[in-house]
Amino acid sequence: MVSFFSISHLLLLLLLFFSATCFFPTDASVHEYSTARFTSKGNAFVLHGGSEGLYASHPNSNSSSVAANGESYIRFDKITFRRTKGAPESNEGANLGLVQAIIFEVEDREMIGGSAYGGQRAVCCTSDLAKLGACTQGEVIYRPSPSNPQWPQVFGVSFHGNDLVATLESKFIPITKTGMYNLYFIYCNPNLKGLVVEGKTIWKNPTGYLPGRMAPLMNFYAFMSIAFVVLGVFWFSQYARFWREVLQLQNCITLVIALGMFEMTLWYFEYAEFNSTGVRPIGITVWAVTFGAIKRTISRIIILMVAMGYGVVRPTLGGLTSKVIMLGATFFLASEVLELVENVGTIDDISGKARLFLVLPVAILDTFFILWIFNALSQTLNKLQARRMVTKLDIYRKFTNALGVTVIVSVGCICYELYFKSTDVYNERWQTAWIIPAFWQVLSFSLLCVICVLWAPSQNSMRYAYSDEANEDFEKEDTLTLIKPATLATNEAWKTSAHADTKTMQSGNGGPLNDEDLEEDKRE
Repeated sequence: MVSFFSISHLLLLLLLFFSATCFFPTDASVHEYSTARFTSKGNAFVLHGGSEGLYASHPNSNSSSVAANGESYIRFDKITFRRTKGAPESNEGANLGLVQAIIFEVEDREMIGGSAYGGQRAVCCTSDLAKLGACTQGEVIYRPSPSNPQWPQVFGVSFHGNDLVATLESKFIPITKTGMYNLYFIYCNPNLKGLVVEGKTIWKNPTGYLPGRMAPLMNFYAFMSIAFVVLGVFWFSQYARFWREVLQLQNCITLVIALGMFEMTLWYFEYAEFNSTGVRPIGITVWAVTFGAIKRTISRIIILMVAMGYGVVRPTLGGLTSKVIMLGATFFLASEVLELVENVGTIDDISGKARLFLVLPVAILDTFFILWIFNALSQTLNKLQARRMVTKLDIYRKFTNALGVTVIVSVGCICYELYFKSTDVYNERWQTAWIIPAFWQVLSFSLLCVICVLWAPSQNSMRYAYSDEANEDFEKEDTLTLIKPATLATNEAWKTSAHADTKTMQSGNGGPLNDEDLEEDKRE
């Protein structure tokens, strides 16, 4: 017998193991640059140094935690620029050896760059703009923000003569206004081509090192962990009471609940560690992603098997087993790759273009699952209705309605997500972006709750299921009741008993029925 407490103990031991062995650091709110190279954009050479949503500082003198002391800032630490050997000497007087760092809030993006006589917009100051007195040639063009004249923050370092290395002085920039902040390293001299950057910048929010978009998710995963525990208590209590009557399908549901507990708890520990240290534990991230991918794959396979009637109206999937396994394995691989790319080492609050490419296979496979599920449900419902299996038909209709609502809500959420991202090009609504991934978790959990209610273990589960030795096809008549005995079967049994009593009364003192009685029975 599998108990809730034994699984809880196993969960705790694994979490301790992960905490002790899997804290391999990678990029986090500590943005590290290891031989990062610039790319050409217009008349400038640009390197994206990071983008994060940051809340304004609110010093908290009562906090004993350094991470949660209420300060919000961006700090530059040992930023070094290296250029290739044999590069031409830099003419310091003309700022031709200058490399600049520029930090701006997304609302001030129009303050960066300019154009002469209404021509093409440029990032670096051109000779024409310099003649107009709008900027200094060889420097980044920017204007003070109307709301805060001290922003954007622009500073830099120059190469002197034949120097191959230039180090930017340490810089501490407090954040006094909540917003999406962007950092870029820029140089304008083509002779510096091949320049690389080393060092790191540290970005911090008032409550810790989590980027602004991720910060609410830590509390969300704590809530979801509690929700899975509550669901687990309900399910495992039923499982423990009727463990002798448990079906194979219910064992699969138990596995999904356990995986959900692991996934939510691992995500919470991952975010909590990230928030307190500024270093993202890649080991826990990989495990959380993997548990999540396994859970989603098994969930879809279970729904498909239920739609096909497995464990309820048919003992096996027959020749479709290999196809179901192949579809599930392909979905797991695509989902795992997508989640690894999206989460492992992710720091910035801007999703990369690679995700748009990787999300397509997952969407196509999900479409296959949905079409196959509803096609199988349609066939199962028709056959249950033809055989008047009232209880099973009622449960399957409820299950179909729940799936239909889930699909409709999912389509609505996808449309909203597309609208959200298409109208928020610069991530200005980063404070509400966490709602989208949180919604998908809540939706899948809600569907799991529905399945748990409909297929909860009971004392009649095994009695009314197909036995392992059954060789009957689904086409043949069966008397299976999903969880409880069918009302129809109970009524028929009562009628049979009453009919037998009637025949006994008609036959006198238990004597044999006469021919008239037999004929009357036949007519009935």
